[in-house]
Amino acid sequence: MTRIKRGYIARRRRTKIRLFASSFRGAHSRLTRTITQQKIRALVSAHRDRDKQKRNFRRLWITRINAVIRETGVSYSYSKLIHDLYKRELLLNRKILAQIAISNKNCLYMISNEIRKKVDSKEYTGII
Repeated sequence: MTRIKRGYIARRRRTKIRLFASSFRGAHSRLTRTITQQKIRALVSAHRDRDKQKRNFRRLWITRINAVIRETGVSYSYSKLIHDLYKRELLLNRKILAQIAISNKNCLYMISNEIRKKVDSKEYTGII
């Protein structure tokens, strides 16, 4: 029987995996089996942390908005602001509100005051 030489496909697959793990330390970048294990682990962590990053940024935005809003009035808070925004049907998301809160506090004060005025006047006209 003649000897069958292996093709280049397996070698190409391994070099592709090695390129992925070239920045890893020690055996994690040298041994094929550990490289594949670390690649799976890295991709799982990346997928998990993308969702976690979204949550963390949302928490950060909420905290920033709440801190600036509470400076204006003692009884006014983040949840009341968001509630009033939805009542007025304004399309300002939390990211934009947080950027406004950091860069220009007075603008956020004006927005919150206008929203409160409009919501209060609508509520009073509905009662009468």
